[in-house]
This record gives sequence, structure tokens and C-alpha cells, in this order.
Amino acid sequence: MSRRANCWDNAVAESFFSSLKEERIKKYIYPRRDAATSDVADYIDGFYNPIRRHSHLGGLSPDEFEAAHHHRRSGAY
Repeated sequence: MSRRANCWDNAVAESFFSSLKEERIKKYIYPRRDAATSDVADYIDGFYNPIRRHSHLGGLSPDEFEAAHHHRRSGAY
């Protein structure tokens, strides 16, 4: 953890929550809390983690990045 007033440890979380709000939450009005919880879980597990392209991964989705990394480690080029 960084010292007080050092923003680097919060940057990843702030980036994620900004994306979540912009891409999902601001587009819907949820009738109940459990509907919102389910939708956010679906966003994280079904889109953000496997499909959404991330700039820190060179524009690849996490699944594409993992596949490329596994492909390189297995010795197959």
C-alpha cells in the first residue's frame, strides 16, 4: 500500500468503477437492489473480465491476453 495522499493504489479501482458506471449503471433503472446486484455481477463476469478490451493489456480482452500468454508459454509459435 502506498502512503497517504498517493493516488496510485486507487487508480485501478477508480478506472473500473468509472467504466462500470458509464457502460452499465447509468443506462438502467433497477426496480430492486437484487436486480442491480445481479446485473453488476453479469457485467463483471460476462463482459468486463472476459470480453472487454483493456488498454493496459495492449488492447486485448483478458481472455485474448491469457490465450496469447498460454500460447507463448507452451512453446507453440
